[in-house]
Amino acid sequence: MDPRTGEVAFGVSEFVAVLNQTMEFSFPSIFITGELANFRVSKNRWVYFDLKDDEASVRCFGTVYQLPGPLEDGMLLNVRAVPRMHPQFGFSLNLTSIMPAGAGSIRKAADLLQAKLSGEGLFNDERKRELPYPPSRIGLVTSGESAAYADFTKILNARWQGVHVLHVDVQVQGEPAPGQIVEAISQLNSLAAPPEVIVLIRGGGSAEDLAAFSHEQVTRAVAGSRVPTLVAIGHEIDISLAELAADQRASTPSNAAELLVPDKQTVLRGLADERADLELLMQASLRYNLRQQRELRQSLAQAMSTIFHDAQQTLTSQQQLLHALSPQAVLRRGYAIVRSDGATVRSSKQLTKGASIDITFSDGKVIAQVGETI
Repeated sequence: MDPRTGEVAFGVSEFVAVLNQTMEFSFPSIFITGELANFRVSKNRWVYFDLKDDEASVRCFGTVYQLPGPLEDGMLLNVRAVPRMHPQFGFSLNLTSIMPAGAGSIRKAADLLQAKLSGEGLFNDERKRELPYPPSRIGLVTSGESAAYADFTKILNARWQGVHVLHVDVQVQGEPAPGQIVEAISQLNSLAAPPEVIVLIRGGGSAEDLAAFSHEQVTRAVAGSRVPTLVAIGHEIDISLAELAADQRASTPSNAAELLVPDKQTVLRGLADERADLELLMQASLRYNLRQQRELRQSLAQAMSTIFHDAQQTLTSQQQLLHALSPQAVLRRGYAIVRSDGATVRSSKQLTKGASIDITFSDGKVIAQVGETI
């Protein structure tokens, strides 16, 4: 204390310490909107710039990890920071978050980031993966209180059953949104049994409402996910960088559900049509087989009849031949069989005068005696 005036007296370092304690108590965190000026990055890590309006300017300090993407002087920013007095470098705002503000600055920031990430190939089509169809496990990243969540789950359940949804509740706009979204994607990827697809959705809104989905860290998290990604942000005319980095984009949250699973009613109708077609095919096949069997039986019967007729003719011919060649037929033509002592006589020299002979005719047999041989 100054003995002359009775006022409290500080040393310089004491004053800085007391001032920081006072600001920390009165303003633990402040939110400021201003125009970016004198933006620079040091050692690829530290970020310095001024935030100004028409009447004042304040210095800001942070790290590159807090940047939403590339920035340029003249852009309008929303920053959250802690006011601090540095013992050597004076007063500054120590940044905790940075977001573009206003449609123009948000669009400019997105264009700068898109150019940067395009150069890295993050949006190339060859990086895109096919989504499972239909998946049995879906990781859903969105606000549980949002219309997007209600629309997505309603359409999903109406179209298809049996899909397990792992919902990670996050803020989808504002300062905390980018960090929460990145953490949710990382969490789903690190599960022992990860989902088959990660779905990131939110409904429409202003440029500032949707800015989190064109944040660099969010875009990189979507592109780097090991699990295939589907992103639907806003309405069909709204396209965020996260959608460009995703394996597939949907125009709306409802459309995302439609892309993931088939309509069970359509599937049932298709199955009914296929069943009807199969029944017609089976009936036609049965009729064809029955016709083939009838024709085969007819052919077989005809073949058997032909074979039997041919065999009968052959048998008749053979019988006729046997009959013609039989001894009885020969005898009926006037021939006789002569036997002597049981042996057939084929020559007159076999007989002697007085020999007894048996003569067989076609109608009987006589016994005679040879009177004389000539």
